[in-house]
Amino acid sequence: MASVGVANSPPLVIGATGGSGTRVVARIAQLAAYNLGTNLNSAGDALEFYAFHEKWINPYVSAEIRGQPMTPWQMARMKEDFHAALARHMPAAERRGTRWGWKTPRTVYLLPFLQSQFETFKFIHVLRDPRDMALSRNQNQQRKHAPAMLRLPERLFRSAPEASAMLWARVNERAADYGESKLGENYLPIRFEDLCQKPLETTVKILNFLEATIDPEPIARSEITPPASLGRWRAAPSKSILRIQKAAESSLRRFGYSV
Repeated sequence: MASVGVANSPPLVIGATGGSGTRVVARIAQLAAYNLGTNLNSAGDALEFYAFHEKWINPYVSAEIRGQPMTPWQMARMKEDFHAALARHMPAAERRGTRWGWKTPRTVYLLPFLQSQFETFKFIHVLRDPRDMALSRNQNQQRKHAPAMLRLPERLFRSAPEASAMLWARVNERAADYGESKLGENYLPIRFEDLCQKPLETTVKILNFLEATIDPEPIARSEITPPASLGRWRAAPSKSILRIQKAAESSLRRFGYSV
């Protein structure tokens, strides 16, 4: 594995649509000596960014989708709020000479903004089968951000699981397009299913991306336990699953999910 000076290491950011399995990826990063902060919830999310995301994700995404950038005043306020949240999450003095970052799933909406704030950063993009996601009780991102990501008819005339799948497709396609074209080797997509079904191989991939030289075998053995909800969509009515699949069909294929 390559070695770089930690004094110059970029921040690590872990994001996804909600409920994708980012917690275990964050745990692997912590075991690889990344400082992801201390004010975290039980899922390991950095709480200092919560208010920033609530305030700015929808205006930022809506402006980007419309092709009408936010006003200079809005962008200045957004930057100010972000750096205030970052300073609360981890003061600048604590970031120097260490590997550091944060895990908040909703950063998946803000990759262009983040790149405008850092010379570079590492992004781990966690994906989970949208058929499982659409049947989850965790629909917080749909409730909060579908108004920015989906058109009104898509929200009004689709079932909740279909809208969830459409949001999954829209958000993850947007993030993957940006990561592949702009972040290059600093972008790593990880499927939660691969982490559960091929734990050692996928842990090695993550550790290589993090430039960590620790033994992956004990991490894969002790940290990765497939949840009972993995593959729950297979027990759902076939008509419901067909509608969900249709709502996200091209994205399912892009990310390697069978249809």
